[in-house]
Amino acid sequence: MSAAATTDERLLRTSPLRRLLGRPELGSVVGALAVFVFFAFAADSFLRAASLSTVLYASSTIGIMAVPVALLMIGGEFDLSAGVLVTSSALISSMFSYQMTANVWVGVGVSLLVTLAIGAFNGFMLSRTRLPSFIITLGTFLMLTGMNLGFTKLISGTVSTKTIADMEGFPSARDVFASTLTVGGVDFKITILWWIALVAVASWILLRTRAGNWIFAVGGNQDAARAVGVPVTATKTGLYMGVAFGAWIAGQHLLFSYDVVQSGEGVGNELIYIIAAVIGGCLITGGYGSAVGSAVGAFIFGMTSKGIVFAEWNPDWFKFFLGAMLLLATLLNAWVRKRAEAAK
Repeated sequence: MSAAATTDERLLRTSPLRRLLGRPELGSVVGALAVFVFFAFAADSFLRAASLSTVLYASSTIGIMAVPVALLMIGGEFDLSAGVLVTSSALISSMFSYQMTANVWVGVGVSLLVTLAIGAFNGFMLSRTRLPSFIITLGTFLMLTGMNLGFTKLISGTVSTKTIADMEGFPSARDVFASTLTVGGVDFKITILWWIALVAVASWILLRTRAGNWIFAVGGNQDAARAVGVPVTATKTGLYMGVAFGAWIAGQHLLFSYDVVQSGEGVGNELIYIIAAVIGGCLITGGYGSAVGSAVGAFIFGMTSKGIVFAEWNPDWFKFFLGAMLLLATLLNAWVRKRAEAAK
């Protein structure tokens, strides 16, 4: 009896070291350390508090979207409309407030409802048509891109919105979505707090709730999950609405940071969010990943994009160095994951 207990596999699987080695974000953490050390030597100003604040801000604007995108990828789906949805959210808030001469908080509320409805639409179309999410969200991407430009020009007469800085509620909305906090003489954008909050909530959902089990289940094997009673349609629709909620936060930050919004912004950003999630350990095939990993992936992207500037490299080579650093980080992530799996 005692001999059997000492060889019980369940005891081996609960080993803290084995759990650590099995974490999906392990490789991205190692990659982040490598990128950090690299730019610490390559750029003299990289380690300054103000520079790190800039890096965190750049990371947070990506991370706010990378977190829900990561959850969606764990659930086995993609959202190619995520980038332009951020712009749509900002445009709705701005134009509704301006045209209705309402308190800007009314526009913010309307934007939340419409943005969530778009996310629900993606989930509904996915479940009803059984088409790949790539096709569904590509169609949404194209429709939103056209609507952003068409409605903005129709209502404003230009490709950008009118200023709403003098409207009631603007200062308080700016405090919530685009304010700056000073800590120890260093300025930090409030988006960093939004980012941390989203990571915490998403991690709690994934690791501590039944919905988290459903997300992993539908991403791992949708048919098997449905067979054991997992509400696949509701889970995936909820994930798309989660992406929409992140887009709403990012869109309000965009609006209240710059007051006006260009209708053509956001195109291509969906790839950045997916890259951050993949670097953070999410598998393209679904069923594997973490919210923390997506945050680390966003941090790697922020360090790379700003580190190149701090290193004062030729801007003509910006995309090359950015791509090289991201590729190296991803390869290191994969290598560490393989080593971790071999150690089990």
